[in-house]
Parts: sequence; C-alpha cells; structure tokens
Amino acid sequence: MSRPMRSCGMYLAAAVTAAGCSQQPAPPAAKDTSAPKPPASITASRGGFIPEGVEYDTNGHRFLTGSIAEGSVMVIGTDGTVTAAFKDPDLVASVGIEVDEERDRLLVANSNNPFAKGGSGQAKLGVYRLSTGERLAMVDLKAVVPNPPADATFFANDVAVGADGAAYVTDTRAKLIYQVTPGYQASVLHRFDDFAPNGIVFHPAGYLLVVGGAAMFKVPVGNPDAATQVKLPEEIPGQDGAVWMADGRLAIVSNSSNRVVTLRSADDWASAQLAGQGSYGTQATTAAVVGDDVYVVQPHFGDPDPPKIERIAIQ
Repeated sequence: MSRPMRSCGMYLAAAVTAAGCSQQPAPPAAKDTSAPKPPASITASRGGFIPEGVEYDTNGHRFLTGSIAEGSVMVIGTDGTVTAAFKDPDLVASVGIEVDEERDRLLVANSNNPFAKGGSGQAKLGVYRLSTGERLAMVDLKAVVPNPPADATFFANDVAVGADGAAYVTDTRAKLIYQVTPGYQASVLHRFDDFAPNGIVFHPAGYLLVVGGAAMFKVPVGNPDAATQVKLPEEIPGQDGAVWMADGRLAIVSNSSNRVVTLRSADDWASAQLAGQGSYGTQATTAAVVGDDVYVVQPHFGDPDPPKIERIAIQ
C-alpha cells in the first residue's frame, strides 16, 4: 500500500524556463482515415538511440519516440527513417512521451541515462509545440521535492495529461508522482512507500492509473491520500507502458514477459478483468495506439540492433 506524502497539499513553484465517472474512458473522436494504416512492423534505419517511449501523432500521421541515448525526440517514418525532430540541448534522455493534440503539445519526461553510474539523476518535464518543435517550457521537477535525503535519486519516467491540460509525471527512483499545472507550476502530488511508479494514464473520472513492477495503483487527483492498489486478475510482471485503447480497454506492456495485456474494469478500477493479450519476440517497453491497433517499441537496450515498432495482435 502507498503512504501519502503529508506535505503534498503545499504547492511549490518549479524552476521553469519558458519560451513563450464512467467505468471506461470516453471513446476518442472519429478516426482519421485520410492516412494509410502503418505497416505491421517498422525497423529503424539505425540503432543506438534507445527509444523507451513511443507515441502516434494523429495530426501529423507519424510515430514519435524518445531517445535515452541522444535526448532528442525522433520521428520514425514508415520506411524506417529516423529524424531528430524535437531538438533541445537541455534534453538529456527523453524517456516517456505524451502527445497532446488538443493543445498542440508534446510532453517529454526528461531524465538522465539510467545506465550511467553515479549522481542523483534528473527529473524534468519538457513541453514542446507538437506542430513546430518550439520549446514551451522546461520544468525542473526534482527542485520541488521538499527536504529530499542526501542520497535521493531521481528518474522522470512517464507522463500523462489530464482533462484540463495538467501533466502528471512518474519518478521511478524517488517513488513520486509530480503534478504540473497548465501554467507549468509543479508540485509533488503523491509519494508511494514501496512502489516504484512507471507507466501512467489519466482517467476522465478524475484519477490516475499507475503501473510498475507487478502492481497497479489508482490515485484520485483531487484526493491522492485515497490512493488504492488495483486488484489484478493475474500476475502481470514488468509493467512498463500503459495506454488507453479506442474501445476503452487499458493496454499494459509487460517488459519481462514479452506481452501486451489488456484490461477492463466493472467497478471503477478497484479491480480489473483480463480482456485480451498479445505477444511479441523482443523486449518492448511502451505502446502507442493507432486506430484500433496497439504498437509497441522495442528499444534494444543491450545490443546494437536497430529498434523496431511492431503491431501487436490482441487475442
């Protein structure tokens, strides 16, 4: 179980550099059929950039990935071409990314290379104009953690966007969820006790679903002290990315069992039921939804092979 952070009610301003209750989520807007369906498998034309996060920009009809090794957010063409489209010298390692088409934004969990040794790590949120790549803000998240211990470490991992445009960022090492207002002021929303949060999604009923390891938690945004663990239908180890599908199912990428597990809930996510799953051959981390389909990204952490984006057949 989680332990609420007593001082979370005090909102702290972040250091910002700026350039300028349904059971399932409501279905998305009508599908855009003007672009061809992406191929079932896309192999990047080069390796080495280690894309941990993936999103699909329905406005630009393109896959976007983060890059742990190079920082920039990449556009991956259907022919495998790799283009650094969102460049920023302050992006050290772009991990989870979130497309916010409604507000023409791309939100990036800006961390440090997790394979580097030493240091306390980094937790920042980069915000960019989706259509142009212009930087809108860079929010220093770890700066708002009150009285961190001397040996505290940080790693911004994933990001979700609420109905009002607020952002929610998981910190796997510090075991936190940060909240960033639409005006780019940050605070600690919730601190977990012995749970390391990884993937995160926002539910339109006003709460977050957060996955990590073999657990999932429900965290009400308006009352984070009421966070509860979701009862899962079976052991789902290595929960990494999470994404809503078009039909309201929640798809979770299990990076240790090489499968995507989809869930539904009949009790407002106090518990969940299995709603299908699909497997893949090489370790994947996160997923993107294109129409009715789920695509995972395979980063190739430990070898020089080029990353791949793969469509998963959910049974």
